Amino acid sequence: MSSISDNLQAVSADIRAAALASGRDPQQLRLLAVSKTFPADAVIDAAEAGQHCFGENYLQEALEKMQEVQAKKPQLQLEWHFIGPIQSNKTRPIAEHFAWVHSVDREKIAQRLSEQRPAGMPALNICLQVNISGEASKSGALPEEAVALAQKIAVLPGLQLRGLMGVPEASDDEQVQRQAFRQLKQLSDSIQAAGIALDTLSMGMSSDMHAAIAEGSTMLRIGTAIFGNRNYAK
Repeated sequence: MSSISDNLQAVSADIRAAALASGRDPQQLRLLAVSKTFPADAVIDAAEAGQHCFGENYLQEALEKMQEVQAKKPQLQLEWHFIGPIQSNKTRPIAEHFAWVHSVDREKIAQRLSEQRPAGMPALNICLQVNISGEASKSGALPEEAVALAQKIAVLPGLQLRGLMGVPEASDDEQVQRQAFRQLKQLSDSIQAAGIALDTLSMGMSSDMHAAIAEGSTMLRIGTAIFGNRNYAK
C-alpha cells in the first residue's frame, strides 16, 4: 500500500499538472486533507509529510482527534476546517476550535458562530455552502438566496466571509461536473459584483478535482486520494 506521504506527493503533483493544463498558477490552489473517519495517527503522518490544513465533518470525532494530535505532537500547528452540516446546538464548539467553517447555509448558524467566537481569537473564516445541484439530500443555501445571505454574513463581527463551498451531484461526466462548478464560480462573481470581496472557492474532491480546478477552485477537499477508502462501519 502507498503511504500517506506518497499519496500526498502524488495528489500535489496531480493538482499542479491540472492547474498548469488549465492555464492556472498552482500556487492559487490550497489542499485541504479531509481526515474524517481516519485516526489521529493518520493526521500526524500527513502533517509530518508537510500537510497543514485538515477538514472534518463530525464534530465529536473532530474534537477528540484534535485533542489526541495535540497530546501526541504538541509542536504541530495545524489549521482545522469544519466542512460538515451544522446543527444549531453544535455551533459553540465549532466557533471555539476551528479556523474555517465551509458549511454555513443559513443566517441563524452564522449569527451563532459570530456570537460564540471567543474574543481573543482571529476572525472565523466562513464559506457559504450552496446547494448547486438542488439535491434534497444535500445541505446548502439555494443559489437564488446566496447573494442576500452573503450580505448578511459579511457584516457579522468575529467572522470573515471568504467564499463559497459546493458539493455537486455525483457524476462521472467531467462536462457535467464542470457545469456545476461553473455555476458556483458565477455565483461568486455575482456576490463580488454586489460589493463583497471573496477569495475562496471550496470545490473539488478526489473524484472531480480536475473539473473543479478547470473552473476556478482555490481549495480542494481531498480525502480518499490521501488517506484511502473509508470504512464507515467502524
